[in-house]
Amino acid sequence: MKIFIKVKPNSREEKIEKIDEQNFVVSVKEPPVKGKANDAIRNALAVYFKTSSSSVKIISGFASRNKIIEIITGR
Repeated sequence: MKIFIKVKPNSREEKIEKIDEQNFVVSVKEPPVKGKANDAIRNALAVYFKTSSSSVKIISGFASRNKIIEIITGR
């Protein structure tokens, strides 16, 4: 499954807001430095979708606030 997310790094709390079936807003506490925010995004989405963090892959937008994520479920 592919989803589109907008990231809010340096947030006070970590949360995921569902806009519709494919669009989400993900807030993480980590800064966008050396991939820390991307790791936090992968971990938060893994918990949200009840899968492992290795099943969450950033396809596009590694250095952008708008990202395309692929989530492999059913493992």
